[in-house]
Amino acid sequence: MNGLIDKEDNVMSKVAVVTGASRGFGRAIARRLAQDGFVVVVSYLRDAAEANGLVAEIIRMGGDARAIKADVANQFWVKSFFEEIAKALGRIDVVVNNAQVLPLQPFDEPGNENEAMSTNLRGTFLVLAQAAQRVVDGGRIIVVSSSAQARSDAAYAPRRASEERVEAYLYRLASELREHNVSVNVIACGPDPTGFSLENKTKEQSIHLGKHGQLERQEQPADIAGVVSFLAGPDGHLVTSQVLCASSTAA
Repeated sequence: MNGLIDKEDNVMSKVAVVTGASRGFGRAIARRLAQDGFVVVVSYLRDAAEANGLVAEIIRMGGDARAIKADVANQFWVKSFFEEIAKALGRIDVVVNNAQVLPLQPFDEPGNENEAMSTNLRGTFLVLAQAAQRVVDGGRIIVVSSSAQARSDAAYAPRRASEERVEAYLYRLASELREHNVSVNVIACGPDPTGFSLENKTKEQSIHLGKHGQLERQEQPADIAGVVSFLAGPDGHLVTSQVLCASSTAA
């Protein structure tokens, strides 16, 4: 197969890849991009039922999607994941790296910092490396990150450390891909109220995550999906090498 062809106008359909898309921000992003006309690849690691349910939902809406399991922290798995997409669909126009974790861990309570570094830092690097090789000219690469860098809480140390390096990736990759007219941007979000961000958090920690912010409300998955839609769409073609803060909790 050399790509999906729209029978009405004989134009190859655009393809968007969303990692960590089984629920939360990723699910909303995948749904929105499908509404925008993309064939969407829903990447997941553990929630096969949720991912396949999302694919079925998108198809019922009249869109096209497929679910593929992938561990973004595994170099060989990531490479195989992108090879499978390229072989099946023929092209990749947009990559949204949304797979991430948000551990709350003070410096004096080590234990899960490796998860943050493995998924948020190494995983992002591996996905961006494959995206850089495979996204078509004029394509878009988007990283859904967090606004944790704007917070001084000690519990955010592992996340802040990983996100600082993600921004370093942004500027370098945007520079390398400019000759191919590929934009690279980061969206800094607050905690996802429906996804992994609030897993394993106490009620007090969840309230703490959502109570700070200039807008006095917590952003919802549809809010972030709208920002991704803009960056991935025709109106976002001039935006590159930017960290867009889309968080009401970053104050």
